[in-house]
Amino acid sequence: MIGAATRHGGRIGLIALAFGTAFVFSNALRAAAPERAQNWQAAWPRTDFTKHSVDLDEIRSGGPPKDGIPSIDDPKFVPVSEMTELAPSEPVIGLEINGDARAYPLRILTWHEIANDTVGGVPVAVTYCPLCNAAIVFDRRIDGRAVEFGTTGKLRYSDLVMYDRETESWWQQFSGEAIVGARTGTRLKMLPARLESWQKFAARHPDGRVLVPNDPNMRPYGANPYVGYDSARVPFLYDGELPRDIEPLARVVVVGDEAWSFDLLRRQRRIESGDLILTWEPGQNSALDTRAIAEGRDVGNVLVQRRTGQGLVDVRYDATFAFVFKAFRPDGVLHK
Repeated sequence: MIGAATRHGGRIGLIALAFGTAFVFSNALRAAAPERAQNWQAAWPRTDFTKHSVDLDEIRSGGPPKDGIPSIDDPKFVPVSEMTELAPSEPVIGLEINGDARAYPLRILTWHEIANDTVGGVPVAVTYCPLCNAAIVFDRRIDGRAVEFGTTGKLRYSDLVMYDRETESWWQQFSGEAIVGARTGTRLKMLPARLESWQKFAARHPDGRVLVPNDPNMRPYGANPYVGYDSARVPFLYDGELPRDIEPLARVVVVGDEAWSFDLLRRQRRIESGDLILTWEPGQNSALDTRAIAEGRDVGNVLVQRRTGQGLVDVRYDATFAFVFKAFRPDGVLHK
């Protein structure tokens, strides 16, 4: 564990950078051990741990405490035309709802993981889990009411476990399902969004807006605290079964129970599967490679669309890692 921690930083690096303190390796070892519900109750008195859809031993500390990775609850934006800090190939989550287009740079979300926002009149939670490279946008309405989400500091299969601030139920980011607490079994609606380069978003939406830090000095925005993570041999703080026929941290694009490797897309550039069209183009940095996100290696832009009678429409997809697909879609089909 110590070797893995020092090799690619992970959330250990995040803690050290975020809080400006030395991190004691004994703490890292304790964080890696599965926790029991009785150990959580003091920090989570409102969470009903008698209700859960997963084995609680699958949930572990990722290092930070509750809200130690602070969500963005009052997001600030500037027009696309005023943004000068982003490199053309830097990754952003591009979202457009009812004509309202916004970009959420990973240089910011890496440090916050959740942005509670309202786009085109729709309350949304824009989320990014660095350890899974999972960029997912949710409609954050539950039973017709908008709720805010925060970070628990916990992980399951290396994936972010969120919580809603109304019932403090815990939610699996990759599935959008409540897995612990009063809302166990409830699922959030996922919305189509693109993980794309800043250049591509700006070209599509020149009149759009882009997220900027509320306090530019709060974190070292633009820096990657997970240096070399996506070149590691195994994922960090992961307990699940690893895929056998592909590197665990190989990038894949997931649509439902089917996935295609980035290597395959890179070779073919365009794949048609039924009414789905998947394309790959160069020009997007990895946010999990070099210290400066803007200097990360080119992993390319993936787009997934569906052919309809009215033309092509965006499809919700996940540009994630092979181990994540194995963990959450164990019976899925991977094309490589």
